[in-house]
Amino acid sequence: MGMTLTEKILAKHAGLDRVEPGELINAKVDIAFSNDISAPISINEFYKSGATQVFDREKVVLVLDHFVPNKDIKSATQAKMLREFAKEQKLVHFYDSGEMGVEHALLPEKGIVLPGDLIIGGDSHTCTHGALGAFSTGVGSTDFAAVMVTGELWFRVPETMMFIYNGDLNPWVGGKDLILYTIGDIGVDGALYKAMEFAGPALKQLDMAGRLTMANMTTEAGAKNGIMEPDEITEAYVKERASRDYELMRGDPDANFVEIKEYDVSNIEPQVAYPHLPSNTRGISEVEEIPIDQVIIGSCTNGRLEDLRMAAKVLKGKKVSKETRLIIIPATTNIYRAALDEGLFETFLDAGAFISPPTCGPCLGGFMGILAEGERAVSTTNRNFVGRMGHPKSEVYLANPAVAAASAVAGKLAGPEEVV
Repeated sequence: MGMTLTEKILAKHAGLDRVEPGELINAKVDIAFSNDISAPISINEFYKSGATQVFDREKVVLVLDHFVPNKDIKSATQAKMLREFAKEQKLVHFYDSGEMGVEHALLPEKGIVLPGDLIIGGDSHTCTHGALGAFSTGVGSTDFAAVMVTGELWFRVPETMMFIYNGDLNPWVGGKDLILYTIGDIGVDGALYKAMEFAGPALKQLDMAGRLTMANMTTEAGAKNGIMEPDEITEAYVKERASRDYELMRGDPDANFVEIKEYDVSNIEPQVAYPHLPSNTRGISEVEEIPIDQVIIGSCTNGRLEDLRMAAKVLKGKKVSKETRLIIIPATTNIYRAALDEGLFETFLDAGAFISPPTCGPCLGGFMGILAEGERAVSTTNRNFVGRMGHPKSEVYLANPAVAAASAVAGKLAGPEEVV
């Protein structure tokens, strides 16, 4: 019996010929990254261990992205701690101020995470990077500290679920809709501690932005990691960015999957996840006329240039409803500059949008768009739990950038075809 892509990557990094689901292994890590929320705890634990030097200053990456520009004294103190640690350790990859961006958009953009890698991060959406054909998963702050010291971590090899997408994508449907539809099908615990592997001809219609979006939200299904076999689209993306060698690994033809699910994407329309679960999904044709107070377009899920282009296509020549606030958050400085150069900002500003610097901001209820009691938001982010974006009695509806932009114009839940 062969191995899945996840199993092959784990076996390679554990120095083993093969691994089996459920097996406990110790594996070497290629990249370990964290942010201004979780890294301070890891740094304290690093010092408590007696360590004086990280295992590899090129492989430990720190990104200021959750509360920057700093919103208060506490967030400023945490950011300062990372700055001092990065300077002391002479970290090659430390991103702050004009170089920063939302970590899960920034690291692929910089060519820091690559196919075949074993990646761990101090954030649950580290699974994003599996879209490149890597094993990538989030860990707790103490585990991250251990990796900073040793360069290794233990794992329980997950079973793999295979998701195959056939058919042709409908207009305005992208990676966000495919993953929301999938989570709606299997539930928020449908892939608990399993690898979610994505395949099928329909994925060829997705660019890397759409693929990264799909892998990003596998954690919303309880998965250990999301992953896709690299293809020519993957290679074209990483070839111009990579500064080190990488391996385009693939699973064996006779690999064993604990479950295989197939979808015909021609039956999938733009999706909306109602409060308060990402699995509470319905097609755009089924949504009610719900008034919307705020729209967020950004985050590690949908803050890439392709996402902003989609939003601009809907907003061109339109005005945001006077009853609705629209906040646009490019995920990285490079995306910000590219959107500016392409004239997307002019479209956003003419429509009446507010443009924020790169930040996680409102996604986690941080800042740059906190909701008050009773307010409703359409967001391109990944979670809509109770109180996720602010007051416990606020509501968040998850959608792709086109639906979000259309809802901003309509002042209510709306599909792009209603306003374009």
